[in-house]
Amino acid sequence: MAAAQTVSVLFAGGGTGGHLFPAIAIADEMKKLQPDLRIVFAGTKDKIEARVVPQKGYEFAPIWISGLHRRLTVSNLLFPVKVIVSLWQSLRLIMRIKPQVVIGTGGYVCGPVLFVASMLRVPTMIHESNSYPGATTRMLASLVTELLITFNATRGYLKKKGRRAVLIGNPTRDELVYGDRESGLKAFGLESGKKTVFVFGGSLGAKSLNRVIAKNLELLRANGIQVLWQIGVQAPAAYEALACNGVVVKRFVDNMPQAYAAADLVVCRSGATSLAELTRLGKPAILVPYPHAAADHQTLNACALRDAGGALLVTDKDFAENGIAAICRLLNDSDTLKIMSRKCLALGRPAAGIEIATRALGLAYGR
Repeated sequence: MAAAQTVSVLFAGGGTGGHLFPAIAIADEMKKLQPDLRIVFAGTKDKIEARVVPQKGYEFAPIWISGLHRRLTVSNLLFPVKVIVSLWQSLRLIMRIKPQVVIGTGGYVCGPVLFVASMLRVPTMIHESNSYPGATTRMLASLVTELLITFNATRGYLKKKGRRAVLIGNPTRDELVYGDRESGLKAFGLESGKKTVFVFGGSLGAKSLNRVIAKNLELLRANGIQVLWQIGVQAPAAYEALACNGVVVKRFVDNMPQAYAAADLVVCRSGATSLAELTRLGKPAILVPYPHAAADHQTLNACALRDAGGALLVTDKDFAENGIAAICRLLNDSDTLKIMSRKCLALGRPAAGIEIATRALGLAYGR
């Protein structure tokens, strides 16, 4: 009797942690449901996925593609060539691994992979994590088998296509809940008797946040606050030299469960993945939306959490003047932090990952 064929799943998503980590969360849940799955990630070789995916134990297949820049660059001139090459690479990859389902979580690498899969009539799924759908989601929404969204407002941007979208939330990794405060503080060499703020601007960093934090480290320390600061992989090396007692500087924090656990307060952008993680853990936050996000969707994201009482919203242009004072004020008000934590946690959708994984396996088996 012939052995049963291994079911293969192809993920396409990356460029930033906001696109990658939801995909990893879905993959992890699918593995729990069916451990013998073969899972492959398509991504670009010079972005976060090339490093993180192998660390998580999944196969990685590079695709040569990039987004369009707003100014004239060599990369833009090469874009038509990249599209052709990426379509050919996607075809070869799909023919090689023969996936039963292809899942996209955003970013330009989704475009060629999901387009080819749709043309080959392989079941496909897109999960859109932001309130304003990215260009890839808008382009492929009518082609994919299933369209999943995190915010109900997304339907309006997809018009008729949005009617069939399923509101499901944003998946987060289960490992996030395994951190604990004392272990987290110890992991980063921080003291247990002090309030801790965790500042990050995503995997690439946030220039405006970094500048303000760098100028005010001594003020924060003078207020008895210790800082865990992810500066991003593209940040100037001079920031790393600011590390000292009570100030931990990392280009990239691999151990996010312990980083969140160590933090009494989080300061970050308001990408959908960050908000999903904050609401799953009930972490009070100061949200500083990226001001150049498409359709200002990060502000829309942040308003949902602010209006529920789980976060404070400070605009990017106001952070230099008001951000540090807000950090000091909140970290000296334990009662307010507890209220914010409770209201933040109430917005979490911890079951999103398992729900998406179940739907994806249903597609793979034709259910």
